[in-house]
Amino acid sequence: MYTSMKDMLLHAHKNHYAVMAINVVDMEQVKACIEAAEEEHSAVILNISPRQMKAHAYPYIMAPMIQNLAERAEVPVALNIDHGVNMEDIVTAIHCGYSSVMVDASSYDFEENIRRVSAVVALAHAKGISVEAELGHVGVAANADGQNADLYTNVDQAEEFVNRTQCDCLAVAIGTAHGSYPKNMIPKLDFERLTELKNRLNIPLVLHGGSGAGEENIRKAVACGINKINVCTDLMNHAKDSMIKVLQEQPDIQYMEWHEAAEEAMKDFIKDYMRMIGSSNRYTFDKFTGEELD
Repeated sequence: MYTSMKDMLLHAHKNHYAVMAINVVDMEQVKACIEAAEEEHSAVILNISPRQMKAHAYPYIMAPMIQNLAERAEVPVALNIDHGVNMEDIVTAIHCGYSSVMVDASSYDFEENIRRVSAVVALAHAKGISVEAELGHVGVAANADGQNADLYTNVDQAEEFVNRTQCDCLAVAIGTAHGSYPKNMIPKLDFERLTELKNRLNIPLVLHGGSGAGEENIRKAVACGINKINVCTDLMNHAKDSMIKVLQEQPDIQYMEWHEAAEEAMKDFIKDYMRMIGSSNRYTFDKFTGEELD
């Protein structure tokens, strides 16, 4: 079923687990995500960033395709613009049929962040579209700037921010960063801050920069209140590596079969991740075996 992020993340919030938000740029990734979600009986969120929208994953192609596949699925599927900085990109996503938007005004000062998010909330909520916002700075892994505690989400500010903007979920900065971390680096996350944010805000919280953060960190982040985890780099790398491996082992493989092999490899990765963050088997119940009534 095609839906916004709001209800699925509220369910995760109330039941203490997280939902994967996976960046997708083509049909193979979309199919892998939705099929994996169905097999795991899990909700899933498909992310597309403005850069991806303009370079390859054109919204007027991707949105109808995703909506069509999602409506055939037996689990909740949302389509979300990831890190929408400009209003033009956010409006394009809404017009093309995205069910959720993430407005990233975290690089602006506190009041301007509130102003921009509030404007998007007014526009999106009128159409039944959920809104994710970000407060604090989630850095770039290669620069190791995600470890600067001065840029982490301030708990008092976050409470005021959520109350004033009425955003549906909030991406928080607690030590993760976007992209690939330097070799052998595992970030140190501020779980004490995360726990306080969860207790004060009592809404779904989002972790950006989940790729490369380490399984122990991810599991503990979920236990402390994270309900949506963005995954891009890890899956992209896994897909690329699997395609290289298949081509090396089967140099005469046909183009379609090559992509099908990559799709299966992505499904395996996604299903393992869903089990790790607790979203598997949330949308199922035992088959009824008694007498059916008219």
